[in-house]
Amino acid sequence: MAKRKILLAYSGGLDTSIIIPWLKENYDCEVICMAADVGQGDELEPLHEKAKRTGASKLFIEDLREEFVTDFIYPTLKAGAVYEGKYLLGTSFARPLIAKRLVEIALREGCDAICHGATGKGNDQVRFELTIKAFAPFMEIIAPWRVWDIKTREEEIDYANARGIDVPVKKDRPYSMDRNLWHLSHEGADLEDPWNEPPEDMLLIVSKIEDAPDVAEYATISFDKGNPTAVNGEKLAPVDLVERLNAIGARHGVGVADLVENRLVGIKSRGVYETPGGALLYEAHRELESIALDRATAHYKEQLALRYAELVYDGCWYTPLREAMDAFVEVTQRNVTGDVKLKLFKGNIIPAGVRSPHSLYSEEIATFGDSKELYNHKDSEGFINLFGLPLKVAAMAKQKG
Repeated sequence: MAKRKILLAYSGGLDTSIIIPWLKENYDCEVICMAADVGQGDELEPLHEKAKRTGASKLFIEDLREEFVTDFIYPTLKAGAVYEGKYLLGTSFARPLIAKRLVEIALREGCDAICHGATGKGNDQVRFELTIKAFAPFMEIIAPWRVWDIKTREEEIDYANARGIDVPVKKDRPYSMDRNLWHLSHEGADLEDPWNEPPEDMLLIVSKIEDAPDVAEYATISFDKGNPTAVNGEKLAPVDLVERLNAIGARHGVGVADLVENRLVGIKSRGVYETPGGALLYEAHRELESIALDRATAHYKEQLALRYAELVYDGCWYTPLREAMDAFVEVTQRNVTGDVKLKLFKGNIIPAGVRSPHSLYSEEIATFGDSKELYNHKDSEGFINLFGLPLKVAAMAKQKG
């Protein structure tokens, strides 16, 4: 009987480093690995050698950065989706993209199972598996954290050391981190107590407030139909644009979110997220929408943004509902074109100017001066009488009773 082929979603981190030997020890299988390049930087360089040294037959490194920005980051940005008011969804929308490519490679290589290293307490297991089901409904999914005897990260480290596997986590600083072009997340260890302030040496991208420049910097971001296109007047490709804003935001200590979030699986967890460029883009996009969207559309879009964020967080990217929401969002973005100027100083993002050829803001109407041709103050009396009529009728009925 031929050996099974199992495709592993591989990052070279602690979990997936030990999963390769674990699969070979518990299944009669060949392990093929796939690592997705979504902007981790130098983390990918040593993976080929490391994967094969720990037992994989081959490793595919897939460059998904462009698709990550244009097909996942930008739609979520345009929707204004933020999970529980703070989290800009960096890990959430990376997982469906990775899982989709996993399915494509698994089918191409003739694999009969896909394995991932997400824990049984986390959200990523849902995000990976919903996507796999959407594209390969009969593919077997192996999730070691739900079946093996290992219970803690310390036991994982012991397992790796016993097999001579180098791991990027030490027992004295066992943070679980996920890095991509959009953000870097930190979980675990001393962060598990919400009373603990994140240690000073934890941030790896964003400057500490104390180390940020003592002089403010201005950054202008340009948009075309909701999509960012330029920084300080320089047109940039999507990946380059995010990287440029990451550098600017990180320099001034912006984009750090510390929150206790409600996981889909019913657990509250504490995470610290570094998203400097994303923080700038969200602030700029909101400012531009403030002059480009009418009141009714803007308010309804705020309601949709909450549901969109939940949907992305829950791993429901490849669903009819998300596609339908995107169709609505695209219509709202037709006139979201223009420039936003931001002032950055010591962790603060301060709006400093906004303009659009489609602006609905009219100084002539908004002015406290004379504007009778467009707005007659006397008209407000009739409006208030009609708008307040239900209140007046209710008060009259109460007095009679």
